[in-house]
Amino acid sequence: MTDDYVWFEGIPFPSTGYTPELLRDVWENFVFKDEDVILLTYPKSGTNWLIETVCLIHTKGDTKWIQSVPIWERSPWVENVTGYDVIKDKEGPQLISSHLPIQLFPKSFFSSKAKLIYLIRNPKDTLVSGYFFWRTTTFVKKPKSLEQYFEWFMQGNVIYGSWFDHIRGWMSMREKENFLILSYEEMKRDTRSTVEKICQFLGKKLEPEELDSVLKNSSFQAMKENKMSNFSLLRGSHLTENASLLRKGISGDWKNYFTVAQAEAFDKAFQEKLGDLPPELFPWK
Repeated sequence: MTDDYVWFEGIPFPSTGYTPELLRDVWENFVFKDEDVILLTYPKSGTNWLIETVCLIHTKGDTKWIQSVPIWERSPWVENVTGYDVIKDKEGPQLISSHLPIQLFPKSFFSSKAKLIYLIRNPKDTLVSGYFFWRTTTFVKKPKSLEQYFEWFMQGNVIYGSWFDHIRGWMSMREKENFLILSYEEMKRDTRSTVEKICQFLGKKLEPEELDSVLKNSSFQAMKENKMSNFSLLRGSHLTENASLLRKGISGDWKNYFTVAQAEAFDKAFQEKLGDLPPELFPWK
């Protein structure tokens, strides 16, 4: 697999837009401002839904920004060459996205007051979503089958490394005032309450009609139809022509793909690796 990824500190990254030199520079030298807001996930955990939601909170439900600027420019990726070039010298508070595991995250964050929202998702759904999405990209090794991708995922041989390690690392921050954990499942179940929780964390106040607009325009259907948010601008370059970032947007889709043996193996691994963490952190359990 070495030929298909950029490797840094034992973690595989996409082959396009990432270099060991950049990743080290980000890790050691990038400085967060106290006013920055960081949106962090393991890949395929609802990342772009979170970005869209926070963008709309910032504009109080006004859609001009989300409909005129690509999502990756509204909240650039700190570890990606393109994103880093945008944010490294920019003045004022910023929205910044990342998938980095805690051990490679910019060291400056841990002594800053920057606020970080960490969105987690049932890893079985994350696995299935990743399988279908990565097959449509041009920068990640493509699995031949779901069975093969299941093995890669369980071994941590996927971009950004092990889901289990990612979760364990970031969960160590859960008592910090500037760290908010959300789950994809609670966001689906009660989007309004989740948006209100984000607003409270960020110190934002929305009027009822502004909140309604945030909910309406960050919905799965609205994002699917917004070319600035659905990744259709990347077709033909980073994605195949028929690629779709937003496939189903549901919880529990893994049940349509996992075998009984796979589900049992996954549950066993989860218990071994994360069983000592409080079960309320994982609302899908």
